[in-house]
Amino acid sequence: MTGLSVNNLLGIKDLQVEDIQSIFETADNFKEVINRPIKKVPSLREITVANLFFENSTRTKLSFELAEKRLSADVINFASSSSSVSKGESLIDTVNNILAMKVDMVVMRHPKPGAPHFLAQHVEASIINAGDGTHEHPTQALLDAYSMRERVGDVQGKKVVIIGDILHSRVALSNIFCLQKLGAEVMVCGPATLIPKWIESLGVAVSTDLREALNWCDVANVLRIQLERQELPYFPSLREYTMQYGLSRALLEGLGKEIVIMHPGPINRGVEITSDLADSPHSIILEQVQNGVAVRMAVLYLLAGKIERNPA
Repeated sequence: MTGLSVNNLLGIKDLQVEDIQSIFETADNFKEVINRPIKKVPSLREITVANLFFENSTRTKLSFELAEKRLSADVINFASSSSSVSKGESLIDTVNNILAMKVDMVVMRHPKPGAPHFLAQHVEASIINAGDGTHEHPTQALLDAYSMRERVGDVQGKKVVIIGDILHSRVALSNIFCLQKLGAEVMVCGPATLIPKWIESLGVAVSTDLREALNWCDVANVLRIQLERQELPYFPSLREYTMQYGLSRALLEGLGKEIVIMHPGPINRGVEITSDLADSPHSIILEQVQNGVAVRMAVLYLLAGKIERNPA
């Protein structure tokens, strides 16, 4: 298995195409491992990983923790709400205290864009960005592209539309970077108020017409409306949003073509997607969850190899 060209996974923007392919090939091997009766391998037995989540998370945190334990790493879990951060301790002090416990890798989610990059400049541990504000969420983009590759084959040349709250989504930005590196065509679709003005500068198409976007694409990645990040009303009501941009099985089956449906979760059922579509054969949402563990195992394994070759 080939190593990565980077010592940290801060964003998809930093990865080479070869890095992404190496992660996918390694994830293929780990997917076989997690489908065995004994799901554990000793690959990270000498490695200690700290999960630092300064923002609420269920799926990503559990996925990383499971990936770490499948690789036999020692795991430290940290939540800012129950730590000295709530007493005013700085990010650097918090991390340095954790590193004093001889931590090799840090998986971090933080509400401020750029926090993992700041950390990587100040500590010697390998940093994995598990989501920084509305900036990037690289492992989500990797598992999305990996799941797509599994269902539709080579991502190159495929047409992928990202639907929903593009403005507040770190998943959208990482997906755009990842899909373009792999040779896919990308469109974003949603209300004009939820599409950043600068998005076209990334080389993506833009549509505010859901049916037009669905007729164009091979794969639709549906994002949830992130009300917790919206300080202003960006559309009149959830009901109106659902009427214009909600996906249903009836809508898809009326197109007369096969489309793969994805969703990074958590799903707002009945808002951006109906239950009958989320649970239908069109959907690969559960595959995304399973693949998330294999892809994160691959990222941890490949970065840990860099630590072993280049000790601090």
